[in-house]
Amino acid sequence: MQSSNGRPRGDGGAPEGSADNHDDPSRPPREARYEDPWYDALASGWGELDGVGVPAPAVPGAREGGEAVRARDVYLEVQRSAAFQEVRSRYRRFVVPGAAVFLTWYVGYVVTATAAPGFMARRVAGAVNVAMLAGLGQFLTTFLLTWAYARHARLRRDRIALELRWDTQELTRGVRGGAS
Repeated sequence: MQSSNGRPRGDGGAPEGSADNHDDPSRPPREARYEDPWYDALASGWGELDGVGVPAPAVPGAREGGEAVRARDVYLEVQRSAAFQEVRSRYRRFVVPGAAVFLTWYVGYVVTATAAPGFMARRVAGAVNVAMLAGLGQFLTTFLLTWAYARHARLRRDRIALELRWDTQELTRGVRGGAS
């Protein structure tokens, strides 16, 4: 049997099913490999013992109400802050017009290709026609919009967002009593 990444499961070249030793108790259990769907189970704490030989609970117990309420209040306070509102405002001022222009350009391309095939077939230079240029223009505008978005985020939002994140972590660390 092949795994999703194309490598054989189990012992490698062994016949299918021979790597599974569910029926043979004399063979030691095989080690979990990264192709195994349960590879990360122990990393998540599932199935581990709690130190006294008893399995740890699968779902951690609910926190005491006071700490969770105070941490929630920190996040609500940050969400209501002027800095957070400024980050959201700057994001919207770029994304909404950018998305509207790009979708208009894309729908215009599709509608023109459907409604005016003669226009799209008009030759511009040699074998290059209007449809080819418009299609290449779609790719170009995608790359330009991606570049402009990354630049806008870097210059206008990232610093404020990182400061907000830092402040939020500091405030929640204070709520938890210094534990990180």
